[in-house]
Amino acid sequence: MSDSLASESPMGTLVSQLLAVASPQRMRILAELSHRELHVSELARRVRMSRALLYMHLRKLEVAGFVTGRLELGDDGKAVKIFSVLPFAVTIDSEVIARAVAASPESEEPS
Repeated sequence: MSDSLASESPMGTLVSQLLAVASPQRMRILAELSHRELHVSELARRVRMSRALLYMHLRKLEVAGFVTGRLELGDDGKAVKIFSVLPFAVTIDSEVIARAVAASPESEEPS
């Protein structure tokens, strides 16, 4: 799903959120970040993942609104990216799905 679709409709946002948490790797990332914010290298070590692959997963979590990242200067003067979990709750039931579909541009009748 494109980043623009996720921000354009309730259905796109819901799909983006569900896809983001449907990955065991991204669940592990969220679990690690739920304890404290971490810089990418430390997070990569904890979840046993390359930084390149971790960045791909973090981007999906960021687009879905689950995490945020910021740059800080490390002790050695180099910039490090720090990630933290944003407060979130995902509710999924038939009413949420019906509202998302009803509000999506795809559900409008052609004129």
